[in-house]
Amino acid sequence: MVKEMTPYERALATLANEEVDELAAYPLACGLQRRLLPGTVTYKEWATDAKKCAQSFVEGYNKWKFPFTVTLEDLSVTAHDLGANVRLDSENTPFVDGHIIHSLEDYEKIQCPDVTKGRTGHLIEMNRLVAPQLKDKSFVIAFLEGPLLTLSQATGAERLFMDMFTDPAPIHKAMEETTKMCCTAVEKIGETGVQGMCWDYLWANYSVLGDTEYGEFEGNKYAKATNEATRKAGLGLGIHNCSDMPHLDTQIKKFGVDVYSLAYYPLVPECPNMTKIIEDGYADNCTIFGNLDPQIFMRSSYDDVVAKTKDLCQEAKTAMCKRGLKSHFVVASGCEVPPDLECKIENITAVMEATHEYGRF
Repeated sequence: MVKEMTPYERALATLANEEVDELAAYPLACGLQRRLLPGTVTYKEWATDAKKCAQSFVEGYNKWKFPFTVTLEDLSVTAHDLGANVRLDSENTPFVDGHIIHSLEDYEKIQCPDVTKGRTGHLIEMNRLVAPQLKDKSFVIAFLEGPLLTLSQATGAERLFMDMFTDPAPIHKAMEETTKMCCTAVEKIGETGVQGMCWDYLWANYSVLGDTEYGEFEGNKYAKATNEATRKAGLGLGIHNCSDMPHLDTQIKKFGVDVYSLAYYPLVPECPNMTKIIEDGYADNCTIFGNLDPQIFMRSSYDDVVAKTKDLCQEAKTAMCKRGLKSHFVVASGCEVPPDLECKIENITAVMEATHEYGRF
C-alpha cells in the first residue's frame, strides 16, 4: 500500500503514472471560489482584480486541498484584447456581445496586442500572484484560449466557419496574429512560476470541423506554434476540450500533451466515455481529467454527487487496471463548475470526500 501523500505529491505521481494512495481529484472550481473571499466579491470584481482573483484560487486550495489548480477565468479574455466588446455584468460570466469582424477585409486588420496590458495582462499578473502561494502545495496550470478560439470569439463562430469556405486567405492572416498573441502570452506566463499551460482548442470537434479543416485552421500550423512556445517556456502542455466529439488522435497523440481535460455527453452516441478513453490508450502517455457533469454541482444533492463520483472512480480504476496503468487519471468536472451564486459549494466537498473514500487503491 502506498503511504498517504500530500496533494502535491499525488499530482506529481499522477502526471508520471506512478502509484498513488488515491486518485487525484480536481473539480474545475474557478469563478465559484470568489465566494470564499471575505465580504461580497462580485464576478465582475473577480474577473478584473488580479489580487482578488489570485486569492480565490489560494482559498480554494486552503478549503479543499486540490492537487491541481487550473487558473481559468473565462473564454472572452483574448477576444476582449483584440477589440471585441465584452459584457461584464455584476454576477455573470463575461461574454462577447460585440464582434470585430463585419467583412472579409476586417480579418486583415487584426493585430497582435500588447499582452502585458488589458485582460490578458490581468491574467498573467494573477498567475504571478498565485504561483508562489501554491508552490509545492498544488500543481498550478494556467489557462488561455487557443488561436482559433480567440478568433472565433472575436468574430462570431458562425461567421468564421462560413468565411472559411468563402475565402480562407484573410482568416489565415488573422490566425497568424492570434497565434502570435498566444505565443507571446505563454512566454510571459512561463515567467510567473506556474508549472503548466492549458490551451482551450475547442474547435477540434467532429461536430464542427473534420480533421482536414481543423488541421488547416489550427492543428497543423497554429497550434503547433503555441504548443512549441509552451514547451520553450518550460511549461507542461495541457488541452481542455469540452466538446462532444473531440479529435483525440490529433490533440492527445499527435500533439503529445501531458494533460487532457474533456467532457462526456451520454446522449451523444459517438462521445467516448472514460472507459473507452482509457482502454483505447489515450491515457498511456497523458493524464486524463474528467468527466463529471458540471450541472450536478447546481442540481444534485450532496449524496447524489458522492454516488456519481464513486461510480466514476470505480469506472476509471477498472479501466486503468485493464490497461496496466498506475494512475494518469484525475477525477474532474468535464468543464468549469458553474460559478453561479446558486451553485452548491458543498458539492465540491462531496467530490473531494468521495474520491478520498472510493478513489483509494
